[in-house]
Amino acid sequence: AKQVFRTFGTKRKVKSSVKGAEKKPATPKLKKAIQPGSILILLAGRFRGKRVVFLKQLESGLLLVTGPYSVNGVPLRRVNQAYCIATSTKVDLDGADCGQVGDDFFARSAAKKSKKKDADGMFAKDAEKSVVPESKKAEQKKIDEPIVRGLADDVKGYLKARFSLTARMFPHELKF
Repeated sequence: AKQVFRTFGTKRKVKSSVKGAEKKPATPKLKKAIQPGSILILLAGRFRGKRVVFLKQLESGLLLVTGPYSVNGVPLRRVNQAYCIATSTKVDLDGADCGQVGDDFFARSAAKKSKKKDADGMFAKDAEKSVVPESKKAEQKKIDEPIVRGLADDVKGYLKARFSLTARMFPHELKF
């Protein structure tokens, strides 16, 4: 019994991680079918079923996509490639400059919470609606304008149409 408890109570050193030594996770590889200008179908989130244009992969590994907003109402968004289906349709991205759009473009401003209680007590007052800054709207227009100019009418109709499965449509038999 003495051998079993020999290590009990002895101190073990735990390696402390230094903040500078922590590794950032590597950016995931892009699927073969996804290339700048290819049209993707979103599978999750607010815009599920919408077709969007892929612009570039961000440093975090997420995909930067746009509707374009004037065509189907999808703004510049970050999307995980696991929730996308790549189609064989391509769009010309000549003139669309999305170089300065990065993960920091999507950072939210810190919302201040009020801790004062009123006579209403637990009932929250109407929260102020978050308004999209003019700089983001301008950036959206700057990126979308050259893309929309290069779209044919049939491609605009394709981007406007929602994707959904109906009876006897089997996803494994579909060709995107």
